[in-house]
Amino acid sequence: MSDITVRHNIERGRFEILDGGNVIGKVVYKEYDGAGSPQRIFYHTVINEEYGGQGLAGRLATAALDETVTAGVGVVPVCPFIKKFLSKHPEYAGNTVRVAPAHLEFLDTALSARTR
Repeated sequence: MSDITVRHNIERGRFEILDGGNVIGKVVYKEYDGAGSPQRIFYHTVINEEYGGQGLAGRLATAALDETVTAGVGVVPVCPFIKKFLSKHPEYAGNTVRVAPAHLEFLDTALSARTR
């Protein structure tokens, strides 16, 4: 690992972790305006296999969640990794929104539209 950085790629709806400028992992989300409050539905996290076991997914999740909380946006954890991460980091509990059927319907519609 040379130069590991994290960036928020707003255009692609994801936070990326990079090694020397090359994307080696991401946590992907969809923006959702539920009940009048902005929320981010985090639905997928992945780290390239060759970078596994180095704590990079945790570093990426921390950056994504910290930036989301700082922006005043609620965290909706659909992604299994983010769910597990949140269970070990209670400091985010006040900013976490319980996953509701409306979140899942919105996500399903948004992702289906993307593949058409």
